[in-house]
Amino acid sequence: MSVATEAAPRQGLIGAESLLKRYPGNPIIPRNALPDSDSILNSAVVRFGDAYRGMFRVDNQNRDMLIHPGRSADGLHWEIDPRPVQWQCRDSELEQIVYAYDPRITPLEGRYYITWCHGYHGPCIAMGVTDDFEKFELLEVVLPPFNRNAVLFPRKINGRYVMLHRPSDNGHTPFGDIFLSQSPDLIHWGSHRFVMGTAGGWQSTKIGAGPVPIETDEGWVMIYHGVLTSCNGFVYSVGCAILDLDQPWKVLHRTRRYILAPTEPYEMVGSVPNVTFPVACIHEEKTDELRVYYGAADTSVCLATTTLRELIDFTKEHDMLKS
Repeated sequence: MSVATEAAPRQGLIGAESLLKRYPGNPIIPRNALPDSDSILNSAVVRFGDAYRGMFRVDNQNRDMLIHPGRSADGLHWEIDPRPVQWQCRDSELEQIVYAYDPRITPLEGRYYITWCHGYHGPCIAMGVTDDFEKFELLEVVLPPFNRNAVLFPRKINGRYVMLHRPSDNGHTPFGDIFLSQSPDLIHWGSHRFVMGTAGGWQSTKIGAGPVPIETDEGWVMIYHGVLTSCNGFVYSVGCAILDLDQPWKVLHRTRRYILAPTEPYEMVGSVPNVTFPVACIHEEKTDELRVYYGAADTSVCLATTTLRELIDFTKEHDMLKS
């Protein structure tokens, strides 16, 4: 049974209803799922054979930000390792993990690559890899400070590896646009391209890439977060863009309306209020169901669903790039 079927019959959009439908059992991972966790949020999941694996951001009660592995049979009920990932490092200089947060997982060429915001003289982008979610290798710091929200594409494009990211600053980043970098070897990154910047309304302060882009005949479907600054601080909502298949820094369509925004109590109240932060999605090809995993109020992990077809159609219908 799909999550959407389990949740409720689909009846389409009504008025200003969000495209993404929340799982009624949200949050699927509460803040206290581990004995010493203050919050569990902004975490990445991926299919692994007939089951699921994940990399979870856990802020402990000392407020250390580290990544823990986890497993699930159904993508809903998770067992998270109480110990952080023990990275094997090629370079001893990288062995000390000051902090690590907001991971993404990309299946690529038969392996699972992880990118995250890494504390190395400021927030930068590190990359690791695993084959079995038992042993993890930290490959390198691939983008220098200051940077966040890095996600790999799931295949080479024009013979190069490609990664989205968001240059930032050393603080809470009251600005930010999405850029793209390319690499011959996953270590050395260059050929930088601007993808897209902030716009009005819910995405007027900053934006950042979310889950791994999904390849379709109509382009790369990229779910992203957008932020506005209100009188009570930042508000994080979710949007979608479709990128050119061969030149993914070229935006073909981009939602004017958000597809999810903080409206539920668990999204509006928490460690950081008013946050829906998408990090992972899983496309069930047989049913076309799209499961989107997101952090709520920087406190817990939640799930919402739609179909890939509905998401593409919505993005085109509410395209802010239409003349």
